[in-house]
Parts: sequence; C-alpha cells; structure tokens
Amino acid sequence: MSQTIRIAPLTRIEGHAALDIHLDQDGDVSEARMTVMSLRGFEKFVVGRPVEEVPRIVTRICGICPWQHHLASTKAAEACLGVTPTPTATKLRELCQMLATIPDKILHFYFLAAPDFVLGPDSDPAGRNVVGLVGAAPELARKAALMRYKTQMGLEKFAGKVIHPVAVLVGGFSKPLMEEDRRELTALAQEALAFSLESVKLAREQIFPKYLKLFQELGEYPSAYLGLVNPDDGAMALYDGIFRLMDQDGSYDEFPASDYLAHLAEKVEPWSYLKFPYMRKSGRLVMDEKAPVGVYRTNCLARVNVCEGISTPQAHGELEIFRREFGRPAHQAFLYHWARLIELVHCCERALELLADPEIMGRDIRTQPIAPRAGEGVGCVEAPRGSLIYHLKTDHEGMVTAANLLAGTTHNNAGMNLSLKQAAKTAIRGGVYDQGLLNTVEMCVRAYDP
Repeated sequence: MSQTIRIAPLTRIEGHAALDIHLDQDGDVSEARMTVMSLRGFEKFVVGRPVEEVPRIVTRICGICPWQHHLASTKAAEACLGVTPTPTATKLRELCQMLATIPDKILHFYFLAAPDFVLGPDSDPAGRNVVGLVGAAPELARKAALMRYKTQMGLEKFAGKVIHPVAVLVGGFSKPLMEEDRRELTALAQEALAFSLESVKLAREQIFPKYLKLFQELGEYPSAYLGLVNPDDGAMALYDGIFRLMDQDGSYDEFPASDYLAHLAEKVEPWSYLKFPYMRKSGRLVMDEKAPVGVYRTNCLARVNVCEGISTPQAHGELEIFRREFGRPAHQAFLYHWARLIELVHCCERALELLADPEIMGRDIRTQPIAPRAGEGVGCVEAPRGSLIYHLKTDHEGMVTAANLLAGTTHNNAGMNLSLKQAAKTAIRGGVYDQGLLNTVEMCVRAYDP
C-alpha cells in the first residue's frame, strides 16, 4: 500500500516549508517534494507606491536578510529614475552588506546546521537544536552567540536598524561614517575575522571529515550555477558585478543583471507557491535527479563554483583548499556549508578593506536632484541564500506599475527538490526508515539555507 511521509514544519530553516515523501507499494520512494505554501505577495503590494518607498517596504520580506532586499530594491529604483549613487554611498552600502552577512553566516552554520554535525544526525530530536549544542559544546556555542550578537549590534549602532533597515536612500546613504564608527567597526571586523578563520579551520579539520561519505551519497546531482562575478577578473562579487551562469561542464555565459529575462525563465507548480526559475536556453525544466534539464543553483556553493577566485587573501586560500578537495564545479549539496564558511572569511576581510578605504569617510553621500519619471530598472546583489533580483517599472509620476522578484531561495527551488528526492530515494528503501534517516533527508534541504 502506498504511503506519504509528511515532515511539517521543516525545522531549523529561515523560512516556512514542509516535505512530502511518497512511497510506492514496495516502500520505495516514488516522489519527494518540498512545498512552500506561505503567501508573500510583495510583487503586488508595491504596485501603486512611489518607487522610492519600495526599499523600505520590502525589508519586511525577510527578518534574516533585510539588508540585501533593501540594497537590491534601491538599485532597481535608481535604475528606474536614472540615478547613480556617489562613490562614498556605494562603499557605505557594500560595508553594510558585509556587516549584515557576517551574523547571517554565523546564524546558519552554528544555530541551524551545527546541531546535526556536532550532536549527530540521528541524535534525539528533542535536543538536536541550539540548546542541545549549548549542552554539548558550551564554549563553542557561547563564542558563536556572542560573535553574532556583537556584529548585529555593531551594524545597528552605525546604521540605526539591523532589522528592517532604512539607512539606504535612493541616490545615496542617510549618514556619513564618522571616525569613531570606523574605529569601532574595524575592531569588530578584526574580531569577526579571527572567529571566522577559527570556524572554517574547525569545520575543515574536525567536523566535515566525519561526514564526507554522507556528503557524497546524499543530495548530489549535476546542475548549472549562477552568481555575480567581477567583470574584469571573474572574482567573486557580492555587491556589484555581472552574472555568470555556469553549466555542468564548466562552460559559462555572462550577462548583466538587466538581461536576466533573456537567460532565466520561470514556471509554477500546483503544489507550491514558490516559483521555479530555470535556464531559458534549456527550453524547459525537468526535475529528474539523474538527468536534470534547466536546473541551476545559487547561493554560496554556486558563487565559489562560478568565480575565478576571491579578491581577499585568506578567503582565497580557503577556496584553493576547497577546490583541491572537490574540484570545480562541485555538486555535493552539503558543500554549501563549507562554501558558507569561506564566504564568512571573505565578508570579514572585505569589511576591513572598505573601512580602510579613505573614500568611505567622504561627506558626499547623496545625489541631487532626483525627479520622478517613467522607467524600468533591475537591481541585484548576492544575498546569503543566493542572487537577489528586483525588476521594477514606473510611470511618469514615479509610481510602481509592475514588479518581479527573484530571491535566492526561489532560484534554488528546483535544486532543493532534486536534492530532497535524491536523498530520500537513497536513504529510504523497502519502507524502512527512522527519525535519523528522515533527518539526513532534511539536512540536504537545510544545506541550502532556505
């Protein structure tokens, strides 16, 4: 008799989702799906609003990465209005993006993923969480919680709000960086860099080696990857750059964010509210884990796959270690965790570079004047969960007439479903399963940080 295993809610993720694993009469997995039935609706909420209000509205989409929504939507609004921010404002925005990404990486690795690795995938689910982590590794948990708190508060002290920010303005930034802020943030970024290097060393030498067999067996399948790179040298780019869409064999196409519709298409399925973007050149999306068609992935694993290198030295050193071990492109879903820690190092290093740049101390932080007009614009940054694209259109009064949003988790929707299906088919056979096996299936989705 056929059976459906439902895991709802999927825990230790940043959004809301459920897993449905369908077993056939022999107890083998016939289908597995991640369903997302939470309505956001922001593409409609912003229509009819002044375009300069959009960056303050869309920060409510996500309490974890509101800064990236704030930044990408501002870029789109500026493109509609024909506005270019000043160099100082651009660097202040990138600094805030780095400072916001550091605690996000700490949150995912230590609070959401580490309980599986430190306590074990089949440990008691009642204690397989951050509270259990405190009991098992109190010093590690204390340091992670304290570092996340400090970086959050450092950003809040400078920019006013760490959640639902309002510091970025269309055409600029709301305040200059003062010398006292620069000194305090530099000390904070140095402390965060030391913590990030300790974290990646700990994971690389003591945590991940225990799970390499699991990494190789569950959640792996070939796909394409999308991420921003520097147009001059192909280095990883988180704030500004061009898209590189790398195919399974390592070949790639490059294009500006404004051309995303020529390379990416979208479809919907009746069993989820989350859209399914795919590569337009493939002509269709086939979510077959053995022969996927049109599937691409984003987020940190995609970014380390598509880039030629990382501009900051210690993160680049970690990237070289990663590539010696796994090649390029690497396809194992669990390697998202490893890539995430490499990016944590990069964000700390990049924050220090920006804080040492004299131009960031400038007082020319706003472009004047700005007038409403009919226009169309695309803005993009790399969010922790993947490439974040805003596409806005305005009428002659500067009111929004249309909006399209592709968030990081949306890009990875097909990818997460394929990892889920591959892992479920591998782990569950003949109707035999337990909570430990089901948790390893959950871990495959959790790796994407949805």
